[in-house]
Amino acid sequence: MWSCLGQFSSVTIELIISKLTDTLEPVHLEVHNESHMHAVPPGSESHFRVLVVSSQFEGLSLIKRHRLVNEALKKELSSCVHALSIQAKTPEQWRSNPSLAKSPPCMGGSRGDHTVEEKLKAGRE
Repeated sequence: MWSCLGQFSSVTIELIISKLTDTLEPVHLEVHNESHMHAVPPGSESHFRVLVVSSQFEGLSLIKRHRLVNEALKKELSSCVHALSIQAKTPEQWRSNPSLAKSPPCMGGSRGDHTVEEKLKAGRE
């Protein structure tokens, strides 16, 4: 079974890019590791934001678009990717608004928990 624990974020980003490219054939794709914005140890690769522009989204509701992305990354979402923020646009939507929304600051309960690194380490053992 593939796992991204202990890998560098560039490896996880490359995997996400590969899977989304193979599945959705995007005309534009951005993958950002936003783990540093959350209460996780330095170098983590657990929180990502993706912008996917694909003609396969034509005529689909936002929830159906997100389901396609989630299905493509099913294995990663069940193992190493804790959070995935998705912007799924059609090429027409991208042409009219070629921007990536900003992520809000982390409000997670672990933000003030100074033992989070030990808990994450224990979870990997």
